[in-house]
Amino acid sequence: MEKLRKEFPVLRNGIYANTAVYGLMNESLLDWRQEHDLDFLIQGSNMREKSLRIISDTRQTVSKFFNCNRENVALVNNFSLGLNLLLEGLSPKKKVLLLEGDYPSLNWAFENRDFDISYVKMTADLEETIYEKINKNNIEVLALSLVQWLDGFTIDRTFLKKLKIDFPNLLIIADGTQFCGSTSFDFDASGIDVLGASAYKWLLAGYGNGFMLFSDKVENNFDLRTIGFNAANGEFDKKNEIRFAKLFEPGHLSSLNFGSLKFSMDYFTKIGMDAITAHNKNLAVKAKSAFQQLGLLDEKFDHRENHSTIFNIKVGNEVYQKLEDKNVYCAQRGQGVRLSFHIYNNEEDINGIVKILQTTR
Repeated sequence: MEKLRKEFPVLRNGIYANTAVYGLMNESLLDWRQEHDLDFLIQGSNMREKSLRIISDTRQTVSKFFNCNRENVALVNNFSLGLNLLLEGLSPKKKVLLLEGDYPSLNWAFENRDFDISYVKMTADLEETIYEKINKNNIEVLALSLVQWLDGFTIDRTFLKKLKIDFPNLLIIADGTQFCGSTSFDFDASGIDVLGASAYKWLLAGYGNGFMLFSDKVENNFDLRTIGFNAANGEFDKKNEIRFAKLFEPGHLSSLNFGSLKFSMDYFTKIGMDAITAHNKNLAVKAKSAFQQLGLLDEKFDHRENHSTIFNIKVGNEVYQKLEDKNVYCAQRGQGVRLSFHIYNNEEDINGIVKILQTTR
């Protein structure tokens, strides 16, 4: 991974521990984007066929990257838009289970509609609590982030598989924005019915692109009215033959934005998702151990085996300012400071942050 670092100029300015806010652009993607726009500048409308091919190729790449049927992939500008379109087709009064403090765009989308909502608190035994709630309250929809935006709390993905086996009629909707791109993931084997994500964080694809993945049977739960000429691929006689995933694409899509997503996924594939998974796991283990030794993590993480590469350390504004002064890119979230690490980070970055924290205590 060390060879990758030279492709990310921001790293020359300090320690970048802020992927949970915005994933970095690499120089190779910049070159591709400039070439794309130069083609548009020179070719004008003759660029149309190439643009359509880019969109089609992006759908195929997303399908392969996450092991999801190509026909069940929707390309959306961001997760929030995709989720709101989806929920417009879900029957009201459904019994929905959410996590307290989950990402606002996830919870608000349900809370702003007429669902019967209950919540679970983020505790060390979260999965057990979820299971009990679903079993006792006849929950019909579980919606949650795979990785929590505030502190990196990671849901046990094998637990979600078990849920689907034990409650086959349960609809599981997941936000993968703080997850997708950080670790290998097989959608078809996950037990999840709907997975949506914006790709400007861990997939390093910039703003304006994301996706929704659907299981084969999920459309039976929704009655969507979204429509547009693009959904029918510009064919008048296809108005009544639009497949479920294409209902999320009523209008034209940007080949620049979605081509950037394809480029980034191809970039990750060349590196190898197994290598990325191993690298990030190593960073997560090292960072968790270091921050725990400093007494800076919430106690609930003491009893959690797995953690993402996102951490919220219990420090105040003074320490945050010190980190910024030392050129550490990070963010104030909740009651502390959030640090997040990705493929362009290394153990020296973590050591550098720990050294700063030790001198400010």
